[in-house]
Amino acid sequence: MKNRFMNMRNIIYLLLLVSSFNLHARNLSGRLGIGMTNHFQNNIPSLSLKLQRSKSYALGLEVGTKFSETDGGYATGLKFYRIIFDEPQLNFYGALMGAMLSRKQAGVSQSGYQFDGTLGTEFHFAGLESLGFSFEFGLSINKLGETSAIETIGDSLIVGAVHFYL
Repeated sequence: MKNRFMNMRNIIYLLLLVSSFNLHARNLSGRLGIGMTNHFQNNIPSLSLKLQRSKSYALGLEVGTKFSETDGGYATGLKFYRIIFDEPQLNFYGALMGAMLSRKQAGVSQSGYQFDGTLGTEFHFAGLESLGFSFEFGLSINKLGETSAIETIGDSLIVGAVHFYL
């Protein structure tokens, strides 16, 4: 029963991501957003670059590092955003992310991966269209060292990012 539910949910995500909608939101086409996020399971804050390729989709790159003798790690991920619904100051989107992770705790290094499927919104305040705030929630399939998990993601149900669009 659980597998049928997960398969149906995945089909719905896929349909939402590839379907076309009439878009009227803030036109950020061709603009690069630079900001920060904390999407990775190894809890490393990261620099986020988001390139709005058209009114309907964007590409993202997230990179984070922490180096220390006893702890640290890195995370690097690529992200695809598909706008599903829009308002004058808000975009509702679906996103897929794939990432490589590493974590070192007490001198022991672990590496792994993370795949996320999320839904989220990015909103802009009137008069501050170059600043975007986004919140996401969804599912993550990840493995770090010997531990693998399928889990819901969100910090208190929401994971946030901030981008300044050039």
